[in-house]
Amino acid sequence: MTSSRKHSRTTRRKPGLRRLIVIGGAIGAFVLVLAAWFTLSPARLDPVAARAALERSGKLLDAHNATAARDAALAAVRADPGNAQAHFTLARAMLALRDGVGAAAELQRAVEAGYKPKQVAHLRAHALLLQGQEEKALAEANKADPQYRVYALRIRARALASSGKLPDSFAALDEAFRAAPRDADLWADAGRLKLDAGDVLGAIQASGQAVTLDPGNLDALVLRGEMVRSQFGLVAALPWFEAALKRDPDDFGALIEYAATLGDAGRTLDSLAATRRALAVRPGSAQALYLQAVIAARGGNADLARSLIERAGPGLAQVPAALLLGGALDIEAADYEQAMEKLKPLVANQPMNLAARKLLAIALLRTDSARNAIDLLRPVVARSDTDSYSLVLAARALERIGDRTAAAQLLDRAAWPVRGDAGAFSTDDSTSVLAADADQRPGDPAALVPLIRALIGQGDKAGALSRAQDLARRHSGVPAAHLLVGDTLMLTNRFADAALAYRSAAGLRFDEPTMLRLVEALDRAARRADAANVLALFLSQNPVNAAALRLAGTWQLAAGDYDAAIDTLELLRDRIGDGDAALNADLAVAYTGAEEFDAAADFGEAAYGLAPGNPVVADAYGWALYRNGDVQAAVELLQKAVVLAPHHAGLRWHLAQIYTDLGRKPEARAQAQAALTDPRFAERAAATALVVQS
Repeated sequence: MTSSRKHSRTTRRKPGLRRLIVIGGAIGAFVLVLAAWFTLSPARLDPVAARAALERSGKLLDAHNATAARDAALAAVRADPGNAQAHFTLARAMLALRDGVGAAAELQRAVEAGYKPKQVAHLRAHALLLQGQEEKALAEANKADPQYRVYALRIRARALASSGKLPDSFAALDEAFRAAPRDADLWADAGRLKLDAGDVLGAIQASGQAVTLDPGNLDALVLRGEMVRSQFGLVAALPWFEAALKRDPDDFGALIEYAATLGDAGRTLDSLAATRRALAVRPGSAQALYLQAVIAARGGNADLARSLIERAGPGLAQVPAALLLGGALDIEAADYEQAMEKLKPLVANQPMNLAARKLLAIALLRTDSARNAIDLLRPVVARSDTDSYSLVLAARALERIGDRTAAAQLLDRAAWPVRGDAGAFSTDDSTSVLAADADQRPGDPAALVPLIRALIGQGDKAGALSRAQDLARRHSGVPAAHLLVGDTLMLTNRFADAALAYRSAAGLRFDEPTMLRLVEALDRAARRADAANVLALFLSQNPVNAAALRLAGTWQLAAGDYDAAIDTLELLRDRIGDGDAALNADLAVAYTGAEEFDAAADFGEAAYGLAPGNPVVADAYGWALYRNGDVQAAVELLQKAVVLAPHHAGLRWHLAQIYTDLGRKPEARAQAQAALTDPRFAERAAATALVVQS
């Protein structure tokens, strides 16, 4: 009886609880509806505030401050959600900020609020293009109202270019230019498309015209900054990016370009600040995180750099520089499998990327894949100008498979103090295959470049030069075409003519490879002063470029300007670290020349610890010890250097002077006489006097 009553009470309690829940839910829904009604009802709308915000947004768009324009348009939408113009303006601002998804949503709301679909078709095409939907963008652009025809043609050109249809893309641009020859946005688009197509001269001219027509056009300013950076250098480009950021301090594209340029120019703290601003605009941006990883790696913090690369995620999978950095960091962390995952596709896509080949070879060698490492390095070590590290790497791989004879030959080359002249990097394809490809694509420089390099590699200098000159004539705005002409002329010892070709390339893109080629050509044409001016100009714009600093330091040493050499080489050491034997040897020579013998001996010892088999290193260390008073240790090192490189006049001359101080005159005379057999030996008068006196 009691248990029955308890059951009855329980069953009566449940319906009551359900009713309370239903009633509570209804009340909650009513409260939400009531709140929405109070928020959105006409009594709460503020059309006047919406019109003011809308007017402010329009002015900001005209001033090329899309970020502030978006915020003002958003305020207008909130003040009057039914205002079609507010949604339309917000969509325009979002498009300027490259937000295709947000813009598409606002355009739909603008249509629902009163706009006709045809009136927004050109903007909808733009939004679709930003989302990577080229075909839909083309279809939508075709629906555009005639008054927006130029805008629609711009989107059409960009969509066609993204689809790989460059001739059709430029045809659309031509049609747009006939209708609006003074449209700055059109000129900016043309510049970007020409740059993507490899027409650097066309991009330079278009970017200049765009900023002339509209000095505040943000896209034009950023593009102009990129072109100035390419044409003149890092420092010259900075004011253009700064001008863009004055227009819109939160423009992501401008911030990224600014940060990258600051970093390459050695302004690390400013670069880091710019990346943080970019991350505030786009949290988690792969580009910004990559730039921070570069800064961390340059600062020696490999763990932080690797962490930043990992945080960036798959967004960097198609960025070659990021793959190279990631691979290097993985190798440093002994994660060789992960390094190979990054480096294999990079080498496949960029077979002439020597740095990537070397890193991949290291990873292969450390995973017992010596034969694969040898195959990878074969085209590198075939070059007469191969660096000693690549030669040693290939030698170690050959030792792994038991070929000690070939390994010894490479180690001998690595120890030789003078590198050969630069040669062409050969391709794996035969010239017949490459020629057939070039014939099928007669107007495409990308098809001719590999063929010309293959002809150079096979020794067909005349054929290569003819093809290269024809390419340069037909594509005068492509730097690579002029470089190929210069490379071929260098092989025929026409150094002055090669310098002219390299100057043409430098007028379009004054980057490190072009600078090094031009400096070498001028130097070998007996125009050292002109070569020095080119190097100085490059360093003024790229003050921490490692290759330029190394070359400048070498020339300063040769000129006996030891204090300047110390400044240059110490800056290089700050940039690349202490693990470079050649740099430590140069510093030993510089400090010896400046009579700072303790520092010279320290750097000589560091160099010798890294490369004891290199005769130049042994000479630098030995000479530093000799000038510091340790004659016995010095003579042993100099004797070793001469044994390693018996035909090097400078090493024999140093040994001759030490023998003289030790009273070993016959040996001193023999070394001086050996030095004089080299017609390029500079200190002939002193050596001749020593021979006569002895």
